[in-house]
Amino acid sequence: MDTVTSLIEGFGTALTPVNLLYALIGVALGTAIGVLPGIGPAMAVALLLPLTFELEPIGAFIMFAGIYYGGMYGGSTTSILINTPGEAASVITAVEGNRMAKRGRAAQALATAAIGSFIAGTIGTLMLVFFAPVMVGLALTFGADDYFAVMLLAFVAACSVMGASRVRGFASLGIGLTIGLIGMDPTTGQSRLAFGIPQLADGIDVVVVAVGIFAVGEALWVASRLRRTPPEVVPIGRVWMGREDWRRSWKPWLRGSFIGFPFGALPAGGSELPTFLSYMLERRLSKNRAEFGNGAIEGVAGPEATNNSSAAGVLVPMLTLGLPTTAVSAVMLSAFQQYGLQPGPLLFEREPELVWGLIASLFIGNTMLLALNLPLAPLWARLLRIPRPYLYAGILFFASIGMYAVGSSALDLVLLLILGLLGFAIRRFGLPIIPLIIGVILGPMAELQLRRALQLSNGDLAGLVTSPLSIAIYAAIALFLAWPAVRSALRALRGRPASSPEPARERDGVS
Repeated sequence: MDTVTSLIEGFGTALTPVNLLYALIGVALGTAIGVLPGIGPAMAVALLLPLTFELEPIGAFIMFAGIYYGGMYGGSTTSILINTPGEAASVITAVEGNRMAKRGRAAQALATAAIGSFIAGTIGTLMLVFFAPVMVGLALTFGADDYFAVMLLAFVAACSVMGASRVRGFASLGIGLTIGLIGMDPTTGQSRLAFGIPQLADGIDVVVVAVGIFAVGEALWVASRLRRTPPEVVPIGRVWMGREDWRRSWKPWLRGSFIGFPFGALPAGGSELPTFLSYMLERRLSKNRAEFGNGAIEGVAGPEATNNSSAAGVLVPMLTLGLPTTAVSAVMLSAFQQYGLQPGPLLFEREPELVWGLIASLFIGNTMLLALNLPLAPLWARLLRIPRPYLYAGILFFASIGMYAVGSSALDLVLLLILGLLGFAIRRFGLPIIPLIIGVILGPMAELQLRRALQLSNGDLAGLVTSPLSIAIYAAIALFLAWPAVRSALRALRGRPASSPEPARERDGVS
């Protein structure tokens, strides 16, 4: 009952005129950003971080959440109309959605994506409402060794799941941890990796890292691969669905809602894997299996619902444990740090107005997105005609102006350029970005919890394994690390030859 009361109070916060305006701005920006290929919600939130210093935290986070949900909606538009996913999670939607569009059913594909996103987003947010307090109660029992184990699991999971190569994942994590170490040692007061520059004594601001890696790095990467010819956009009619479309879509919507949420809540779970699982499930269960590969509406409805449900699941570990599992949640975690807030179990106790106002705004933003996406789909499609040089030149301009406006420091602009070149390089060489950002944000926290655990045990390493939870987490870490060898051994036992080293090296080159 306390949860329902808190949610009602959250609606009182979210329904104020100012916060409703922030929600509308967020969902509109998020949809536009999701529509534009190559610009994801992580980049948008990173760009807005320097510009929101003067806003109240509640308004800023309501806007960020709107951008997050809106990006999930908008990503399906490019997948369906030009076969170019605006978000990685929309890749599966492109498989069937674009085929539907080429058969003259673009309107039905967009409608099932929008309505499915609304239903799944609402169900996912309801699960967030009732699951988050349970997670908070569990987190309050954590000791320093448990927190360190959970963060270590996040590191290993991110490196093992994100990208095609574990080696590159751990390399990206190492870069992030190194950046996180820059500054002054909190225990000894010694300078670390500051190279005699006084301004680096406090380390590199996470906002500078986020904007440099996401916004500047992505802009440079897209500019290096820029196509001069504008994409061909499939025409759209009135966005709605017939009775048969409804009959074939409602079950995939519900199944996708319950598939996506748990994956979003897992460390490095993300939304790419559950959307693929949803597609395979719908293909297996459908009575119209022959249509798959040629524009089956179930292949759009299920993955899009899964995509948006996982977005709600991502907020569970971020709010209750302070653990980011996607790029957007990592940037939002840096936004919490920007306001001097630390996500975790105590956040619900210390900042209930912020937390429940944010959660309530998800219901409001989800409704706004449905109202924006159904009638205005042709308008969003016109954004695809914006010349890319103008778009990315504007991103670089606003990123630079925003960073300089925060601290009025030329060093921030130099760091922005260096980190932007680093972001370009890691894309060029196929390193995943999420482990780097997780390393920057969680590295100092993991170091703090490690030192606390060792201080409590007088330096005995056994102090890192003092509870059943930490033992279970280390067992999960061992499974993550050993799984490739176990899988090869199982294949050998079944008489299947394991993959040769040469193809494995080729796969590692895929980003």
